[in-house]
Amino acid sequence: MLGWLALPALCSFLLPWTFTIFHTALGDTAPHPGPHYLLPPIHEVIHSRRGATATLPCVLGAPPPSYKVRWSKVELGELREMPILITNGLHARGYGPLGGRARMRRGHRLDASLVIAGVRLEDEGRYRCELINGMEDESVALTLRLEGVVFPYQPSRGRYQFNYYEAKQACEEQDGRLATYAQLYQAWTEGLDWCNAGWLLDGSVRYPVLTARAPIRSYGPRDWKRDRYDAFCFSSASPGDVFFVPGRLTLSEAHAACRRRGAVVAKVGHLYAAWKFSGLDQCDGGWLSDGSVRFPITTPRPRCGGLPDPGVRSFGFPSPQQPAYGTYCYSEN
Repeated sequence: MLGWLALPALCSFLLPWTFTIFHTALGDTAPHPGPHYLLPPIHEVIHSRRGATATLPCVLGAPPPSYKVRWSKVELGELREMPILITNGLHARGYGPLGGRARMRRGHRLDASLVIAGVRLEDEGRYRCELINGMEDESVALTLRLEGVVFPYQPSRGRYQFNYYEAKQACEEQDGRLATYAQLYQAWTEGLDWCNAGWLLDGSVRYPVLTARAPIRSYGPRDWKRDRYDAFCFSSASPGDVFFVPGRLTLSEAHAACRRRGAVVAKVGHLYAAWKFSGLDQCDGGWLSDGSVRFPITTPRPRCGGLPDPGVRSFGFPSPQQPAYGTYCYSEN
C-alpha cells in the first residue's frame, strides 16, 4: 500500500519514526518522559565563541494541527524570560537586542532551531524553545556556553573598590563582562588561584583557591550598592589582533604609538583573550588602556615572571609618566 503513496506523503509518514529510531540508536532506548511533540535535544549544552554563528537545535517529532514556536532567553537571577523570536512555521518576528541577529534555521519542515549570528558575550546563558498549540504547550531548554577566559580585576586604587554595579561596568570597559559561577568554576579547574573575593554576574561574591577544602568560597548574600570587592571578568576570542610595540614609553606615548599603527592600546580583556586563544607569549611589560602594565606568558621560563605556570602577569599601575615600558596594541581585523 505504501507503494501507492506520493513521495511527500511518504516522507510525512516516515519522518517522525526516523527521528525516534535516530534517538534510539544513540542509546535512548526507553520512552522519553519529555514533550510529546518536541524531541528532546541530543546535546543540551551548545559551545561557541564570540563572533561565531551558533545553532540551538529544536526539532518537532510531529507537528500539531496549528502551532507557534517561541524562543526566549532566561535572564540569570531574574524571574523573567526575554523573547527573541516567534514563528508560525511560515513567518517569523524578532524581538529585543537578539532579535536582529537571530533567525530560524528551517532545515526541514519540522526544524524550529534558532541560529544566532555574531555571538556576543552577553548571549551566553539559558534558552527555551516553546511550542504553543493552544492545548498542551511544551518546551525544551538549552544552554549556550562560550569558550573564554576569566580574569580577576581591580582598579588602580587597590583591592575591594567596586560595588556590584561598578564591577559590572569595569568588566565591560575592559572588553568583558562579569563572569558566571560556572565560568569561574571552569577557570578554577584550569588553575585559577586567587585569594581576593570578587563579584560575579548573579551578584554573589566568591574567590577560587586551589588548596582549600572548598574550591570556590562564597561570602553569601551581599549588598549590591554598599559592599565592595574586586571583580571576576569573562572575555572570549576577540575579532582583532593584539601585538607588542617595544620601547620605553609613557602611557600617553603608548597611545600615540598604537595610533600610528592604526590601532588602539589594548584592554585587559584583549590581552587575556590573545594569551588564551592566540598563544601570545611576550616577556615584556606593556601598557594597557586602563593604565596597568602586564605581559602574557604561555611558556614559563626563568627570568620571565618567576612563576611556574602560564598566565598574564601584572606590574600593577605604575605612574603614567614613567617611560619604562612598551605597549600592547589592539587592531580590528
